[in-house]
Amino acid sequence: METLSKQHLIETEELAERIADGDNSLRVVDMRGFVRTRTDETGKVQSADYLGAKTDYAVSHIPGALYFDWTKDLIDPEAEVPVQAASGEQFAALLEGAGIGNEHTVIAYDHHPASQFATRLWWLFHLYGHHHIRVLNGGWTKWIREAREVTTETPVYPKSSFLHRLQPEWRATAEEVLSLLHKDDVTLIDARDRAQFTGAIRRATYGGRIPGAIHLPREAFFSEEGMFQPVSILQDIAAEQKLDPEKRIVAYCNGGVAATTVLFTLSMLGYTNLTNYDGSWNEWGERDDLPRE
Repeated sequence: METLSKQHLIETEELAERIADGDNSLRVVDMRGFVRTRTDETGKVQSADYLGAKTDYAVSHIPGALYFDWTKDLIDPEAEVPVQAASGEQFAALLEGAGIGNEHTVIAYDHHPASQFATRLWWLFHLYGHHHIRVLNGGWTKWIREAREVTTETPVYPKSSFLHRLQPEWRATAEEVLSLLHKDDVTLIDARDRAQFTGAIRRATYGGRIPGAIHLPREAFFSEEGMFQPVSILQDIAAEQKLDPEKRIVAYCNGGVAATTVLFTLSMLGYTNLTNYDGSWNEWGERDDLPRE
């Protein structure tokens, strides 16, 4: 399990050493971004703005890091639902132009307390068949807290080649999720906050949750300092929720981003049958033809 954890996470000390050594097998990607929410005067209806943080990147970032805007660079611009995953062709073109090839190990970081933008990139790489990606434990916040080296320089890498191979089991449509409801071999996880899970606050035309979903918010996996909890504690959380690694796990949130933190954590614990409902409540909560509870 310790080895599996190291395949998913990288600590700040190791990353700093590898950067100092000029390790050209790495490509570091800054995934900082925001979901800024507003609640109306009733306290029951919420809206959200999805934003990148390229200005923050320009001010300072980890040496050698590229910047990807999760709201622009990694999405399908033709999709009706916000921030849906880019196509394999779009994704490969982005990576090749940035100098990321199949031979590279990617290190993703952000400044979110639950690393959800970094894990979103991790999920996209797995969706398109590339598994050499790790998330910086503690992210930008820990890097700065430790007073590690930063820069304003934007790196330029030689164009590379990225062969994408779609792994369809990593992504589900609304119709696929509908077909999986109430099946004994499927567990549906809602990664949103409790108010949205219960329907006390809604961020779509309809509130509530997908029938049969259990509540497991992404924040459950983190310490107060924004670090992933030790593997033993993560295992206890999974056990408390009666999560079975033999079953298919389908996670969702509002936009298919927070859900990837859940999937990343379970992958780190050895779960292999993992799926993101990318449309999530941004889609489900707007459709009259889908059940809610």
